[in-house]
Amino acid sequence: MAKAIKAEGISKAYQLGDFGTGTVSRDLERYWARLRGKEDPFLKIGETNDRTLKGESDIVWSLKDINFEIEQGDAVGIIGRNGAGKSTLLKILSRVTAPTTGSVKVKGRIASLLEVGTGFHPELSGRENIYLNGAILGMRKAEIKRKFDEIVTFAGVERYIDTPVKRYSSGMYVRLAFAVAAHLESEILVIDEVLAVGDAEFQKKCLGKMNDVSKGEGRTVLFVSHNLGSIRQLCSSAMLLSNGNLLTSGPVEDTLSQYLKSSITNGSLDNYKYQGTMVNNVKFVEFSINNVIDKEAVFSPSETLTIRVKYNCITYLPKFRVSINFYKDSILISTIHDKSWPAELKEGEYSATFSIVGNFLRPGNYTIGLGGHDGDPISEGKDWLYLDEVYSFTITNEWSELNDFSGRGLVNIPKII
Repeated sequence: MAKAIKAEGISKAYQLGDFGTGTVSRDLERYWARLRGKEDPFLKIGETNDRTLKGESDIVWSLKDINFEIEQGDAVGIIGRNGAGKSTLLKILSRVTAPTTGSVKVKGRIASLLEVGTGFHPELSGRENIYLNGAILGMRKAEIKRKFDEIVTFAGVERYIDTPVKRYSSGMYVRLAFAVAAHLESEILVIDEVLAVGDAEFQKKCLGKMNDVSKGEGRTVLFVSHNLGSIRQLCSSAMLLSNGNLLTSGPVEDTLSQYLKSSITNGSLDNYKYQGTMVNNVKFVEFSINNVIDKEAVFSPSETLTIRVKYNCITYLPKFRVSINFYKDSILISTIHDKSWPAELKEGEYSATFSIVGNFLRPGNYTIGLGGHDGDPISEGKDWLYLDEVYSFTITNEWSELNDFSGRGLVNIPKII
């Protein structure tokens, strides 16, 4: 199959603070190098783009030596934490900005939706912006006119189509922008994390359209999202970025699994950031399932899960209770609590144990949030604390006699007799 996109050695450097070199002669030398397509003679070595660390240089590499190929008709998810370089990569592929080094070869026209209002002029009406976007993509007026009614119907903004888009809500804006990008006849569709602005019904509609565009029309789709469920639903492969580097690319399940594991430090809870009102009352020390505390935790559907939490009580608590949240693709599946409640705690070391007989979780990758509260959470209100994503694990895809499961849904139903 033909290559739709080929990236070789893409790097992007940004200068923090002042942009000048300090002298007019050096500024002219830099300008002359750019005109000839040469590398900036005053570009410093720079640093990795880690937003959590204080840097020593004023040059930051948003992307560093990225190489990949995408086949025509592929739907590829791009994932990673905030600041990983995802949006910068899409801007380079969309030719909004140029790479500092490296090259990108693209076969076909690109329709991109990188942020709310991309390519829209606020003073023009929705109708005028549809024609403007089509013209930018190189389409003839007759081609745009043929798609016009379909775009307006999909966006659901018929009543406001002749109103300047500056009066649109953010949801209406992104509806029309996505409809334009998806329906105009481009070979490559690039979508950044903007669909979150729309409501749930529209997000579902967008995912269905992108699936049709990729599988039905054979167009290439690049999709950035923090919603792992959407990535899994739409994409067959994915790329994982971290601090401007491409960590891995390949089948979507393998890439999502590595992302979940790379974002979590299992076992010791020393460096986690606490949320809530009890940060000075309780200190969580360790978390494990079946005595496994490393990142490669894998369990079968029929395996009993024994969860242990070690924690220290710093100040007296009259009614403390530990709670555990299970997440799949950022969706909260269930919450379980320590049954030994209410527990009166004095200063000292404690542990809580939970045993789940017959796993209720279906095959897939999961993360766990760990918390606790003092007082009845319903009738008394509560003081609370919480740690997000303290543990990741995988339930294998195999049959279990303890559960009636066909591989669908979020949880297993206990065997019905």
